Amino acid sequence: MKPEVKVCGVRDAAFAVAAAKLGVDYLGFIFEPSSPRHVTISQAAEIDASLGADPRRRVRLVGVFVRESTDEIAAAMRRAGLDVVVAALKAAGYEVWTLAGGAEGDGVLFDSSHGDGERELRRGAYRTILAGGVSAGNVAMAVAAGPDVLDVNSSLETAPGIKSAARLEDFMRAFAAATAADNAKGKGMK
Repeated sequence: MKPEVKVCGVRDAAFAVAAAKLGVDYLGFIFEPSSPRHVTISQAAEIDASLGADPRRRVRLVGVFVRESTDEIAAAMRRAGLDVVVAALKAAGYEVWTLAGGAEGDGVLFDSSHGDGERELRRGAYRTILAGGVSAGNVAMAVAAGPDVLDVNSSLETAPGIKSAARLEDFMRAFAAATAADNAKGKGMK
């Protein structure tokens, strides 16, 4: 099964539009002010608007929250048009991804920057998201691990918080080759 692709740390509309055209499944917004990839709710809403009003659009928007209350998260989700929340708490009515080792959500994010990306992906009644260091250079290994979603971030940047559409194109080519090879390998084992 081909995993989906999430690009996290999106800060500008032009990159978001390019990513959607390249077939990215999720765009992530980091609302933590201490992050170099931080966006405000207003900026995220503007990026959402740049993607168009078509409710059938393929790309889904993810909000990453650290300190906000459930009410603050729910308000941000509505205002910025977000579909998924990454947080340590359940936001009523939204798909929630939590960090490995935290409370269980609809998805569990395994992040090598938190020391858990090296673990074998646990299977359960939730989706697995592999993050932290995913790049064009190691995407084949990441695909082979079998996650539901690959979360790519800093390997697409020319500087912290500045995404490159050219690097994303390179990643998506490597991703397509890796998934084709993984599918061919799986068919040969039958």
